Amino acid sequence: MELNRRIGPRYPKLAAAGFRAARWLAARTMGPAGFHQLGSDFAGARIAAVREKLARGETVHLAGLGPPGTHNSGVALVEVTRANGPRLIVNNEEERFSGNKHTTEYPRASIDAMVSTLRGLGRDIGDIDAWLTSWDYPTLAGTLARSVLEELPQSLKLLRTTEAAGFDRRRLDQMTRTPKILARQLGLAERVPLICMPHHDNHAWFSFAASPFGDDGKPVAIAVLDGTGDQGSISLYVAENGTMRRLYCNDSMFDSLGAFYSVISSTQGGWTWLSSEGRYMGAAAWGDMNRASNPYYERLKNVLHFGDGGEVRLNRSLANWYCDPFDNPYKAALAGIIGEPLKPDQLWNPDAVLRVEDIQHRPDTRDRLDKAAATQLVFEDAMIHVVDHLLRATGANRLVLTGGVALNATGNMRLLEHFDEAWFAKAQQRDARLHLWVPPVPGDPGVTIGAAWGFAHLAGAPRGAPMTHAFYCGSPPSHHDIAAALEADDIASQPVGDISTPDGRDAVADLMAFMVAQNGVIALYQGAAETGPRALGHRSILANPCDPEARERLNERVKYREAIRPLAPMATLEAAREYFDLLPGASDADYNAYNYMVLTAQSTPRAHEKIPAVIHADGTGRIQIVRSDDDPLTYAYLKALGRRIGVEISVNTSFNVAGPIAQTPQQAIDTLRRSRGLDVVLLVASNGAVHAAWHGGARDSGRFSGWLSQWKTIAE
Repeated sequence: MELNRRIGPRYPKLAAAGFRAARWLAARTMGPAGFHQLGSDFAGARIAAVREKLARGETVHLAGLGPPGTHNSGVALVEVTRANGPRLIVNNEEERFSGNKHTTEYPRASIDAMVSTLRGLGRDIGDIDAWLTSWDYPTLAGTLARSVLEELPQSLKLLRTTEAAGFDRRRLDQMTRTPKILARQLGLAERVPLICMPHHDNHAWFSFAASPFGDDGKPVAIAVLDGTGDQGSISLYVAENGTMRRLYCNDSMFDSLGAFYSVISSTQGGWTWLSSEGRYMGAAAWGDMNRASNPYYERLKNVLHFGDGGEVRLNRSLANWYCDPFDNPYKAALAGIIGEPLKPDQLWNPDAVLRVEDIQHRPDTRDRLDKAAATQLVFEDAMIHVVDHLLRATGANRLVLTGGVALNATGNMRLLEHFDEAWFAKAQQRDARLHLWVPPVPGDPGVTIGAAWGFAHLAGAPRGAPMTHAFYCGSPPSHHDIAAALEADDIASQPVGDISTPDGRDAVADLMAFMVAQNGVIALYQGAAETGPRALGHRSILANPCDPEARERLNERVKYREAIRPLAPMATLEAAREYFDLLPGASDADYNAYNYMVLTAQSTPRAHEKIPAVIHADGTGRIQIVRSDDDPLTYAYLKALGRRIGVEISVNTSFNVAGPIAQTPQQAIDTLRRSRGLDVVLLVASNGAVHAAWHGGARDSGRFSGWLSQWKTIAE
């Protein structure tokens, strides 16, 4: 069914002129305040100084800063050498320290923790050779001006709702004072000069450089699909012979796959932006995922226009979020397709939130799930359209996908399924298939790393080693910090082992497996936390995948979350191959693409019977493969679990309750307090000592004490 179309802004020339004027003005005013764009005299001099330092064989330290005002603020510390290129030391996400998810606040705690890490290396503030921001702020100012001018006068409403695109107006004002605020925090007399690194370049270069795709003279395509960047929301690149070249940017904040998915998932699912997208992706599996029979797909796909050259543009005859993303995001025609949007004051209201549990007694639930499925299908169509063009234009068969949109693990799997041997035989006349890699931090927590990685590249450093794990947020907890957190009247605790030796590690792993085999729910808190949105074994809640009631127990009594949200399987490579269809397009570096829970896999028929807790409604699992070199304790636990339950797979979900993943020992204990169904937390200190903590007093179920006694008896 073809509906009315209006593609592109109403006043494109005015908007383009406004972009240029605002960017010019911002560059002139922000330069004296300490913000320097690439191409400025200051940035050029600093790049030259770092290049000379590397040439002398000296080590360089770079700080990538996510200032206040945009979501997921934080700071990364990167070490760079001429021989090895950049090496990530920490990527501290402020939300983990503050407890405010997706926070836009100034990253004070993250910076303090980074400075502590730096000093632990025998270095200090003066050893940081450059501070890089994760946004090009003058360009961002131009883009905001362009967006306001595109649809005058209706688009003036954006001036009151800038937080809808992940911005906080009050904290953006604080951002302009960041050089002074940072200087005060660090005890420096002069403001700290910041070099503005382009947002999508940051996403692109780091994601490519950290990928397993080697420099072999063949092209690697890079797609940045985002909510928005500082210039646009879709950017395409190609990397070849050690350099990266941008091919395209759509120069639009609202011709955005991220905005499309965020608005629909929020206004139809009942959650706020940045919390709605993953839930809606999970809900889609319960709806009709068949394009031929889904009752909403044919009409909903008119919201996006697929143009030449891989362009995706918003149909402004249906959508209205380019003017009023909160209160009136739909035109009447779109409301006629999927119904009226939920209002801001309805979000998180239990009567409004989409719940698969209501399918038996609320007649609209089936329709709402079909709408989620239709949204996912249109989203996948758009991804395929963009990538189809990029692969044809570059002649590549390797793709790095990044930006916040790349967190849609189901869509990522669809790309691998679509761009198979048959597609390449027809499009490129060769025997090939798509090889895909998505970093563990494709969203904005990763652009702090990208800013430093990109600056190192500009200074002539090699690309650095590929990533194999994501354990970079903060430092491992000390024995003292854990002991202090355990001093609480309502928490019982005791030492249970030491993982500093192989035998000690295997004993603790076997205790963990023993408890999980009894259908216990345990949390593992060890080492530096994961950077990115997924818990991958250092801040994880673990349970028995063979227990068909594990999903309901975890969602209702441990995590207090919706039943539509799946539980993820963590597995050894051998078990992953046995129970899931690992696609050959994800096989690079021994299936590294499956290390980070950013890619789903179809399960085998046997999996439904053996590990029902980690198989979603559509038969997939958002899998994580664990390697012994990267996480010896979790790997040993999976091997022990294989001996206990017959499968080297565990339920893995993040160690949090309605907030960010627990960062500190105190946050770990607070999370235990809030989770009545969590049996025990194992806290591993940096010296290897392991303490168990569980509910004390009247809340003590006796389960952990009983399991520990049984395990010791059996071990003897």
